[in-house]
Amino acid sequence: MRQILRAAACGLLLLAALPVQAQGYPNKPVRMVVGFAAAGPVDNLARLYSRKLSLSLGQQFVVDNRPGASGMIGAQSVAHAAPDGYTLLMVPSTHAVNPGLYKKKMAFDTERDFQPVSLVAEGPFVLVVPAALPVKSVAELVAYAKRQGKPLNYASAGVGGLPHLAGELFKTSAGIEATHIPYKGAAPATVDLLAGQVSFMFNNMLSALPNIRDGRLRALALTTAKRSPALPEVPTMQESGFKNYEVSGWYALLGPAGMDPGVVAKLNAEVNRAAREPDVIRSLQTDGVEAQGSTPQGLGELIHRDIAKWAAVVKASGATVD
Repeated sequence: MRQILRAAACGLLLLAALPVQAQGYPNKPVRMVVGFAAAGPVDNLARLYSRKLSLSLGQQFVVDNRPGASGMIGAQSVAHAAPDGYTLLMVPSTHAVNPGLYKKKMAFDTERDFQPVSLVAEGPFVLVVPAALPVKSVAELVAYAKRQGKPLNYASAGVGGLPHLAGELFKTSAGIEATHIPYKGAAPATVDLLAGQVSFMFNNMLSALPNIRDGRLRALALTTAKRSPALPEVPTMQESGFKNYEVSGWYALLGPAGMDPGVVAKLNAEVNRAAREPDVIRSLQTDGVEAQGSTPQGLGELIHRDIAKWAAVVKASGATVD
């Protein structure tokens, strides 16, 4: 919350000095591109914030789904759009994973071709096991893995996503062997996890919460540095003995590089304002994430750090799609 308040204060100061161009923005509908299918977590966030921006700025913010290639089809369309503030992009943290994974297939530069606007939400992934697996903590899962005569299998929603890389980081940190089994989405991965075909999974909160709450999956730990209000009794990986372990699933609003600084400041202030509204906070907490705000510079620094972090994990894991 302090981060949101600091960002909001900075945004209000910038708004007071907006040039004429920014003061007249927007004077027509704004397109918010989502590089993923409708009804997923990125789309849900985009629709929530587009409604808020439509109300506060007096023009329609329209969500445009362009799914495919781990979000890169939508991102490419925004990277090559006019930097006038009328084409924006809602991205998840895989935006910072893709440079390390798709070295030969990217038609844009993840940092150079985009203007950071604001962080909008952040949340953990959750390490889950089937309720029938005889482990109740991360330490017990590690001990169980080391007792087996062969590597455990673990599931993810696909190669190179943060749930996959969270598993690779866990293997390295715990000193265990485990075989990655990629699926075409969290839903089929969860089906096999519930059936005991795989032993564990790092899943997004939205997908995992129903099965945790009905007792079919056991939550062992969260991947962020602090606990989640959605699962307050579940410890973090750091609390479970992995002091340097942190994987954050964040979401952010970007635009094409070259946007007018005043327009960026105006959008940033409104996003941070929306992140403080009680209905936004409640809606996101239901999905296991927290509303967040940031300055454009702070978001740019986060993306820069995560690109380097995940490139190293991708290299160590041997994951590739090229």
